Amino acid sequence: MRDDGDEGAGAMAETSGVDPHGGREVVGADLAFFDALVRADGDALDRLPADDFVLVDVMAGSVIPKADLVPLIASRRLEFEAIGVDGEEPSVRFFDAKAIVIGRTRMSGRFEGEAFESRSRYTHVFVTDPAGRGGGWTLVSAQGPRME
Repeated sequence: MRDDGDEGAGAMAETSGVDPHGGREVVGADLAFFDALVRADGDALDRLPADDFVLVDVMAGSVIPKADLVPLIASRRLEFEAIGVDGEEPSVRFFDAKAIVIGRTRMSGRFEGEAFESRSRYTHVFVTDPAGRGGGWTLVSAQGPRME
């Protein structure tokens, strides 16, 4: 379960004409990614991030390409039971056709059967329609160092 209220757009900073909704579309894309992780939705995880998407692992700091992440989640070797906002809402900064989302999460799950809980401050980088995907925001990079 995750906190998916509309309040995520409340703390948007440095918005420009790129997203006339003040960052709500980018935050929506961000929440869709978290939701796909929790649901272990391989189809959504294959569709939402860019083909060359990379994730910097919260627990170990390793770089995981999309080609490795999707089967890891879809097979449930890595399961997220919950991903939710931890304290402050995410902020969004726009740079032409790019957006950077910075937020905090609290997550729990299992990796190869071992339970974990973690808090992180994450940075997600989005671009608009990178390869004719039909518009909207596409996640190209995610990093979430652990917070103690």
